Amino acid sequence: MEMTLSRIIESAKEVLEIEANSILRLKDNIGEDFDKAIDILYNCKGRVIVTGMGKSGIIGKKIAATMSSTGTPAYFLHPAESTHGDSGVITRNDVIIAISNSGETQELMNLLPLIKRFGCPMIGMTGNVESTLAKTSDVVLDISVEREADTLGKAPTASTTATLAMGDALAVCLMEKKGFTKEDFLMYHPSGKLGKGLTYKVRDLMITGDRMPIVSENESFQSVIKTISEYKLGMAMILDSSKQLIGVLTDGDIRRTVIKYSDTSSLSVKDVMTINPKRITDDAYAASALNLMEKYSITALAVVDANNSPIGVIHVHDLLRAGVA
Repeated sequence: MEMTLSRIIESAKEVLEIEANSILRLKDNIGEDFDKAIDILYNCKGRVIVTGMGKSGIIGKKIAATMSSTGTPAYFLHPAESTHGDSGVITRNDVIIAISNSGETQELMNLLPLIKRFGCPMIGMTGNVESTLAKTSDVVLDISVEREADTLGKAPTASTTATLAMGDALAVCLMEKKGFTKEDFLMYHPSGKLGKGLTYKVRDLMITGDRMPIVSENESFQSVIKTISEYKLGMAMILDSSKQLIGVLTDGDIRRTVIKYSDTSSLSVKDVMTINPKRITDDAYAASALNLMEKYSITALAVVDANNSPIGVIHVHDLLRAGVA
């Protein structure tokens, strides 16, 4: 029967709704078992070996790839090939993530004796918590769905979506537990837009020379306001007589000063500046500068040399334009 355009659109929306619900249902399955799985993966001394057959295998490859690119060495092992020599990649220090919606996939069952022989901890991801896979796993992650998204209810659709989402949850939580940083991400992604943005050093993006808003500690508060307005960076760097950075005056400092003092005409900038301001060196990664700005809710950083003398300013707008985010 030929489908009308309206029916095609309706069917597509139904598929997306079923798959979205399959992911939302997983939230109820996140508990002690998930926490135990993260602990096992975190303490793995070798690699994470992900295995699965068919569509589960395709999802397994993506899970292994995501973990590898986010600081958890992982490798996909095809269960059918494993019994023909490929199982040699498994060591006693590895952790196994075995994926099977039914929990009874024969090729995976053939691999189980070898996994047990090596004594590797095994995390089973299955839609059948009463299956052989579930009963032989050290930890079971329930990836069951109410139904598949196809009209026959047979094709791996919602179940593979749920599996992928659970794998992403594992990878992201491991990132957080390991303290995986933007700099770490750079090492694994030197190419592409993300990598190019993170390869910038502060020196590549900082403002230098006569474009830097630099003033003396003895200048008046009102004159420094004019400097800040002229340079349009939202701050000025305050130097002492030895040309070392001792403070900054920001838009926020200005607002606080005006609220505090009814008359600012006699104020010196050193009376109201922020002392010991956040700063960075020019050889630091630009991503580190952005992280510092986000952490302390500031929009510009002084860039200093080994003598604490300003050599530049780096502004959040320049970081964002360069793709450092």
